[in-house]
Amino acid sequence: MNVLVTGGAGYIGSHACQRLLRDGHSVTIVDNLFRGHSAAVDVLRTLPGVTAERLAFFHGDVGDRSVVDAVLRERKIEAVMHFAALAYVGESVHQPLRYFRANTAATLSLIEACDAAGIGRFIFSSTCASYGEPAAERIPIAETCPQAPINPYGASKLFVERMLFDWAAARAAAGRPLGVAALRYFNVAGCDRTGLLGEHHEPETHLIPVVLQAVLGQRDGVTIFGTDYPTPDGTCVRDYIHVEDLVDAHVHVMNALKPGEQRVYNLGIGKGISVRQILDCVKRVTGRGFKVSEGPRRAGDPPTLFADPSKIARELGWKASVTGLDEIVASAWRWFEKHPRGYRG
Repeated sequence: MNVLVTGGAGYIGSHACQRLLRDGHSVTIVDNLFRGHSAAVDVLRTLPGVTAERLAFFHGDVGDRSVVDAVLRERKIEAVMHFAALAYVGESVHQPLRYFRANTAATLSLIEACDAAGIGRFIFSSTCASYGEPAAERIPIAETCPQAPINPYGASKLFVERMLFDWAAARAAAGRPLGVAALRYFNVAGCDRTGLLGEHHEPETHLIPVVLQAVLGQRDGVTIFGTDYPTPDGTCVRDYIHVEDLVDAHVHVMNALKPGEQRVYNLGIGKGISVRQILDCVKRVTGRGFKVSEGPRRAGDPPTLFADPSKIARELGWKASVTGLDEIVASAWRWFEKHPRGYRG
């Protein structure tokens, strides 16, 4: 299958490309490289059996119709995995219009191009941030949980979901059925376990990479924001899914998606891991210590958030295979230790 991967030079997108290529698909990447890395594409080109025909990279924005129209036509795209987005919650609060333009408006342009090209499958990288702050009785979070985002990032993704499902309904009514899926992630973590691809964000805000940077001496230490939450150890609890499991779920959904179907799945391991558990695990896996300080709670940080992934297990037979925290952290450490400057060297 010819698959367009938007944001394919980024963390999750590059891992998705790797999996698709290994499965025998042809992959086309569109990425503006604002927060993606051309070096990740270079790594993908070294995979066995990868040729210029099977992997093509276009430096451009998904909101640029001239780029996307040409790509869809020239590469004979059959399915789209849409990862390209801005994804910092705090940044979205301070720059909401930037997020609605990059995440919502650009995706509208992408959808219009896909509609004109008659694309039959569209898999969207959504987010658990669309749920906002669910009540305690809603934990673990199922797909039926009300979507009430509390920041522009979550709202920008929710708007895309609504556009996609309305588009699919209109296509069905016109006799041109389209398969659409929205996959709502929780915390994505870890790196490709072969050590080829990694996680490189600037700035870095994800907990595990932040702690590993402290281990490497790139940070003075790590701050725990809030130690008095109503959780077993007083720190926030979150669901961490390994990036390879995440892309495995995407492939399962892509393969299962039929014309006219609209699917929504929460992707996680179905259990929570606390901040202190992460810190203890990093010390155990790396064999190194780092400075830890305690700070006040951050506004908008719920005590506990984790997924109920039973729907995708029930409908597609998919479950996360990497559920041990040590394995998740070890895969990240393997890459960070060899690439302390990320894709810069």
